[in-house]
Amino acid sequence: MILPIVGYGDPVLRKVGQDVTPEYPNLKETIANMYETMYNAYGVGLAAPQVGLPIRLFVIDTTPFSDDEDLPSEEQKDLKGFKKTFINAKIVKEEGEEWGFNEGCLSIPDVREDVYRKPTVTIEYCEEDFVMKTEVFDGLIARVIQHEYDHIEGILFTDKISSLKKRLIQKKLKNITEGKTFQEYRMKFFAAKKGR
Repeated sequence: MILPIVGYGDPVLRKVGQDVTPEYPNLKETIANMYETMYNAYGVGLAAPQVGLPIRLFVIDTTPFSDDEDLPSEEQKDLKGFKKTFINAKIVKEEGEEWGFNEGCLSIPDVREDVYRKPTVTIEYCEEDFVMKTEVFDGLIARVIQHEYDHIEGILFTDKISSLKKRLIQKKLKNITEGKTFQEYRMKFFAAKKGR
């Protein structure tokens, strides 16, 4: 089922997610719905807070990036078919020299900015079977993981840009909060919820 994506300004996007237990109601269905919602919106990652759930869960499929001719063929191969569910993730280490990449977010449509992140992450997480894993990822996969991980920590990519850039996008962000944006995918806006 395709879920509406929560727009910028909704307090759920600022909450630190709670851990998920194996008893979490309809977890498999929630995960399936999140993948369906992400694909419907042509995203490469989606975190539970973006569909209104303040829990530590996000899904990723970096396949769309694998067509990027500017990337080394090795990285294109890694990106193709990289699909993973992260439950109760904890980034243990971020390493390397920060690099910039133009990021966007399904909750903040029509806003893209260069964000600087470290190229390598070590992350502990569970897949759907709740077996704990520790893995190291780098390049674009690491970046998508960091972006989605920020969501379960209540952080948005717009928090990582300069104050000048923040001022320049202020009007756009206000419009999203008020629901004055049109997207091909379903969205839910905070101002509309409050009945303004």
